[in-house]
Amino acid sequence: MNIGIVGLGLIGGSLGLDLRAAGYQVLGVSRQDKVCRDAIARGVVDDAAVDMALLAAADVVFVCTPISAIASTVQQLIPHLSADAIITDVGSVKKSVVEAITPLWANFVGGHPMAGTAESGLEAAVQNLFVGKAYVLTPVATTPPAAVKTVEEIVRSLEAKIYHCSPENHDKAVAWISHLPVMVSATLIDACISETDPVVLELAQQLASSGFRDTSRVGGGNPELGLMMARYNRVELLQSLQQYRHCLDEFISQIEQEDWNGLHSKLTATQSKRSQFC
Repeated sequence: MNIGIVGLGLIGGSLGLDLRAAGYQVLGVSRQDKVCRDAIARGVVDDAAVDMALLAAADVVFVCTPISAIASTVQQLIPHLSADAIITDVGSVKKSVVEAITPLWANFVGGHPMAGTAESGLEAAVQNLFVGKAYVLTPVATTPPAAVKTVEEIVRSLEAKIYHCSPENHDKAVAWISHLPVMVSATLIDACISETDPVVLELAQQLASSGFRDTSRVGGGNPELGLMMARYNRVELLQSLQQYRHCLDEFISQIEQEDWNGLHSKLTATQSKRSQFC
């Protein structure tokens, strides 16, 4: 099976490394000649080019561009594909993507690998990025079962855990466990750097250790990803942010009122529930 990858960044590059290791022929497309050359040199792809005509031989194409570019990328891709080729994507928002692409290409399967790092670009690509990680597929009523089965087969070769859900439920769920944490983490950093006493700010920076590092990690990632989450999953993200604000207000109230029993009950509950998400 020939697999095409459009967008050779962290996700696209990591896919290429693992799919080639699994025995697939991998063809890559990037906007930059240098990235194409580097991808070939690193063994990420068997061949690469800036011209999408390279993907005419592809049986399945993974679109690994930013969310904002997925629809336009598919439109550019379509003239070069055989009629039975399958297109899938890796975007972290699914409803808007599925609604845009399904009318353009019948063999489209929405996808989202729940894997990544704070780094970006081809140089950040690594092997085994998807092992043991959730990989969500969001077929709709018109999605051909054969196309879904083929994408599942490829995902299994990555040793990822496959989940199926509707695009709408996907966006609601990731708003809680992916998009909200990015915003909370970013606002933590924003709050800390608002300290006006330079002596205190410098001391805080010097003392910051694993607790701050863990909770600030996703907020210190690629700003374009956070922007795309907010722009393309705006309604669901706002709902989760508003609920988070309500919960934060409850904590503030308990501390203001010195309601230590109530605060202890909250912290005990969060301690016991965390394992359900990890």
